[in-house]
Amino acid sequence: MQALPPWKLKGNGYIFLYHFPKSFVEKFGFLADYQADKFKGDFVGTVMLVDYATSAVGSYHELLFVPGRLNFDKKKIFSISKIYVSSQDSVKNGIANWGIPKELADFRVSKPTAKETIVEVLIDGKTFFKTHLRDSSFKFPITTKFFPLKLAQKLGDDLLITNSPANGKASFAKLLNIEVNSSYFPPISQLKPLSILAVNDFEMEFPKPLILSNYFN
Repeated sequence: MQALPPWKLKGNGYIFLYHFPKSFVEKFGFLADYQADKFKGDFVGTVMLVDYATSAVGSYHELLFVPGRLNFDKKKIFSISKIYVSSQDSVKNGIANWGIPKELADFRVSKPTAKETIVEVLIDGKTFFKTHLRDSSFKFPITTKFFPLKLAQKLGDDLLITNSPANGKASFAKLLNIEVNSSYFPPISQLKPLSILAVNDFEMEFPKPLILSNYFN
């Protein structure tokens, strides 16, 4: 199924904020060559777990790693180095539309209580990422208006830059447990997050990217 941008997405998710040491990213960050050349170390990176209830290709789950901002086009821009989704249509369109290197995985989500969530991500029936989170009750609005979510990804010889506005309601979440197999995803279980946000009822848009043709030639 081909689904050209823009995409309008709705759902829920978790944003893990970290200060990733440069040595950690260089060893475990799954950086592509073009990313390794542009990564100088940054203050904050993120891991996101997302449950898209609606999108241009239907509902799907997502796990991604952003090491921080990289130096592209004389600007510091975020870039995804590892990402899994539960939909093959999301894989194909993510790569073709925005150069996002999506891979297919299975997701299992359970809720022991109303405020707790357990997420497992699997390949070939084997769990490589598992986390248990508990949300707090206090909610506050969150928007990318004040913290733009801009991504830079490589597709062929082109650089694709996508600005993705989003808004929703957030609460702080507590990490109860996390297990990660470093063969498939950066072992963030070795690090303490700066903060974790549970984001509910968000709305997000992925527009057509700005394409810098032959940027890598």
